[in-house]
Amino acid sequence: MKTVQFREALREAMNEEMRNDENVFLLGEEVAEYNGAYKVSQGMLDEFGPKRVIDTPIAELGFTGIAVGASMMGLRPIVEFMTWNFAILAADQIINSAAKMLQMSGGQYHCPIVFRGGNGPAGQLGATHSQSFEAFYAHVPGLKVITPSTPYDAKGLLKAAIRDNDPVVFLESEKMYGDKGEIPEGEYIIPIGVADIKRKGTDVTIVSFGKIMKVAHEAAEILAKEGISCEIIDLRTVRPIDYHCIVESVKRTNRCVVLEESWPLASISSEIAYHLQRYAFDYLDAPVMRVTQTDTPFAFSPTLIEEALPNAARLINAVKATLYRN
Repeated sequence: MKTVQFREALREAMNEEMRNDENVFLLGEEVAEYNGAYKVSQGMLDEFGPKRVIDTPIAELGFTGIAVGASMMGLRPIVEFMTWNFAILAADQIINSAAKMLQMSGGQYHCPIVFRGGNGPAGQLGATHSQSFEAFYAHVPGLKVITPSTPYDAKGLLKAAIRDNDPVVFLESEKMYGDKGEIPEGEYIIPIGVADIKRKGTDVTIVSFGKIMKVAHEAAEILAKEGISCEIIDLRTVRPIDYHCIVESVKRTNRCVVLEESWPLASISSEIAYHLQRYAFDYLDAPVMRVTQTDTPFAFSPTLIEEALPNAARLINAVKATLYRN
């Protein structure tokens, strides 16, 4: 095993797949000459050249459309968005072209394409640069949506996404690129749609994904000192969701809290809560609890940011509520 940053794990995945398949290429704003806005693509232009590592204009709708067309013709583009907030402009191509192409063409055209970039709040960036898009894209049939929380998962899942014949939305975070973790020396792939139990526990199941997983682990450590044993599930993929993993865990713990960095209405946590009451109702000893961002546009003020985001204290209170210890 070796220790790498999150950005390095992503780069290794892209490098390996581009070496293995000449149809794979990377395009996006500042991915080539500048080595990527967050240095994810550092050195890739030198190795693969300007025909496979392509700087684009600041025109998300335009270069996303080019990538969709290229994927229909047999290429396998990786589209990097500087942030998914900017990619709202490309939603027409992602949702109306890439996601629907296989169905609309009667199976004649696949769209093997990966859309990736920074997602979610990342400090004082204001309301229009701090949105979490997991539920937004998970709502769309035809897309697969991945949101890893560790360098290990990031590399294995990105390789799987690049090889997949369906369009994949791959959600990262500016605040994760410097995170360090261990990955194997050799090649490995993580299947899409398989959750991971990051921590075994007996009293309550905490379900989460993406960088907010850090809050889940922080809260679990604090609760352990109080004698409360938390099982933590990292979904890793939010379309498809590994419902089986969640249900089987709740059958053991009889309680569940879902932690999510996005807004509460029509969220991933809403979907999980519905699924548990439908398929694990008889095992629940308490209502499913949710800890989400507040239902407001994101603020610029640090004080209001602190109030808006899920944190360990709110998660601990939710866990204790399911145990009737508040």
